Amino acid sequence: MTAPAPLRPTPDFGPWDTARGWWVTLVLTVVGAVTRFFRLDYPTGGGAPVFDEKYYASQAWEIHTGAAGVEDNPGYGLVVHPPMGKFLIAAGEALFGYGPWGWRFAAAVAGSLLVLLVVRITRRLARSTMIGAIAGILLIADGVSFVSSRIGMLDVFLALFATAALGCLVVDRDDVRQRMAHADLAGRTASGLGPRIGVRWWRFGAGVLLGLACATKWSGGYFLVFFVVLALGFDGAARRAYGVARPWLSTVARDLVPALYALAVVPLAVYLASYGGWFAAETAVYRHVAGVQIGGDGPFAVVPDALRSLWFYHGEMLGFHTGLTNSAGNHHEWESKPWAWPMSLRPMLYYLPDPAHSTGCGEPKCISAVMLLGTPAIWWLAFPVLGWALWRTAVRRDGRYAALLTGYGAAWLPWFGALDRQMYFFYATAMAPYLVMLLALALGEILGRAEDSFEQRRTRLLLVCLYLGLVLANFAWIYPILTAIPLTFSTWLHELWLPSWR
Repeated sequence: MTAPAPLRPTPDFGPWDTARGWWVTLVLTVVGAVTRFFRLDYPTGGGAPVFDEKYYASQAWEIHTGAAGVEDNPGYGLVVHPPMGKFLIAAGEALFGYGPWGWRFAAAVAGSLLVLLVVRITRRLARSTMIGAIAGILLIADGVSFVSSRIGMLDVFLALFATAALGCLVVDRDDVRQRMAHADLAGRTASGLGPRIGVRWWRFGAGVLLGLACATKWSGGYFLVFFVVLALGFDGAARRAYGVARPWLSTVARDLVPALYALAVVPLAVYLASYGGWFAAETAVYRHVAGVQIGGDGPFAVVPDALRSLWFYHGEMLGFHTGLTNSAGNHHEWESKPWAWPMSLRPMLYYLPDPAHSTGCGEPKCISAVMLLGTPAIWWLAFPVLGWALWRTAVRRDGRYAALLTGYGAAWLPWFGALDRQMYFFYATAMAPYLVMLLALALGEILGRAEDSFEQRRTRLLLVCLYLGLVLANFAWIYPILTAIPLTFSTWLHELWLPSWR
């Protein structure tokens, strides 16, 4: 009597409805782009940037107009972030000049591309174009993603690169499973440490994108650490699924070094490359401090002066960030701590001119405000959705939720390690794509399975459609305080649902 062969996963390596998937993706991306670009030049502070745009717009303009393509003005006291995001803002200013369209254009493009990425990633995770479309609709109607796409700051670029990196890792996971299936058919999985996977260009792409994330804001490094763990988890799960005798030892032996190369060495190279203009310039900030402000001898004398100067530059940036603490007396009326971010309990006010100078609401004095606020119908479900995702991950071993929880955790959890630091809700911009993807997967569970009765599927579809209608209505309700539409004082108060929003 012959023993049954070990079970293998169903050969499912990606969605099959390619044409329909792309049509749905492109339609939703266009809709998202229309919302992001409509009246992109409003509001301004009398034609000037608003809130922290004043730093990035001016520094990006110097990058565009400077001979070396870098920030070379030592008078800037707040050159405290790497240059990648400012390169992108500078590209918009090169197209449209120094004005609101110039310094916001790249952010609007990034916000539109985020819609595309969220649809594609969710569709691939769920194997459903409908669930991918639901995620796209949720992101279009999310106030945080919407406002971040319409202001010349860095956070939407970080969200774009980090989300794109996750997308590459998800495609790499499917590609690896397909390669493992072929190796299994050839009988190469059951002996020793299992097969080598070979060159993995999608994982290399993830490394490039993580490097760009780090070159936008240092908090991109959190995603790098979390995604290394996720990538190795994907590899171990694939090796176990296809019968490798010691899957985790096999993962360490076969995949750890390639993963560190793709997701650590490559990002470092990309990060240093983002400073190429700085290395080539003679007048860039701190370019020649080695041998002047810092000594030329000691144990690091063998390190090239350019790298030592860059290290000093980074030390100055780090000193700014570590010194920006509440205990040092740094307080802001609209700062918030990470425990308030999942439900958008303390939003961020970007723009609020003197009511005496605001007109257009039918009364002598009006309120016109731009507030970074998560759509309550989405963000107030954060903890139930996170709880469901944790249960699915821990009990059902559902890798889809594990992947999205990893991204969400990278955007949120590390900030609890520095609670004394002055923080703002716009740091949560990178959480938004993962939240809507998690919510879309949960809504997919409500939609049910194909084997459910016709009446069950219709009822569940109705419930999901009603919820999406609620989200869109909620987005329409808060739209005036996301876009500085003039409001009467009474209407303004009706927009502010919680005391912490004031």
